[in-house]
Amino acid sequence: MLLDAELSQLVLVDYQTRLMPAIFEAPQVLANAVRLAQAAQLLQVPVWGTEQNPSKLGENAPELRALCQRTLAKMQFSGVEEGLGEWLRPPVKAPAGNARSLPKHLQKPSNTPTERGSIVIAGCEAHVCLMQTALHLLEDEFEVWVVTDACSSRTERNRDAAFDRLAGAGAELVTTEMVTFEWLRSAEHPQFRAVQALIK
Repeated sequence: MLLDAELSQLVLVDYQTRLMPAIFEAPQVLANAVRLAQAAQLLQVPVWGTEQNPSKLGENAPELRALCQRTLAKMQFSGVEEGLGEWLRPPVKAPAGNARSLPKHLQKPSNTPTERGSIVIAGCEAHVCLMQTALHLLEDEFEVWVVTDACSSRTERNRDAAFDRLAGAGAELVTTEMVTFEWLRSAEHPQFRAVQALIK
């Protein structure tokens, strides 16, 4: 099963200015998160951010925050506990009027957009906020794709333990390049050169 850009959303968890200096391999992790968000924008994939207790840990790195459509401030470790799920799966609006007032062949087709149920997620700390958010998304029946080279923790051991647990729970473990090239699917994609430039 490959990722489909039209069915995907990107969630970037807690790349906060006061947290990142303590994170293992922070510069590479942040750079990959920015690449992901830039590719998502080029391919019209919605990008969401979260920030854990921003009054203490600061906002997300500005270059990343600027690429998010919205950023959720939270106190719970899982963004889903604070309403992220409603952003990812907004409630369906009931059709206006009486559906039985016209014969079926005269009714307007539904304009409900295709659900974007594939959540590509990356962030810090992998074994706390990223993992708890991803596990809740799996419980809510989203497909979850964890971008391993855009995730980290203060220690390598904690990061790797999170990946083991997430894989066991049903998340797919991927890399930044795997995501971007699956979203593209072809060298003939109109945004191929622009996305490829982000990777090089």
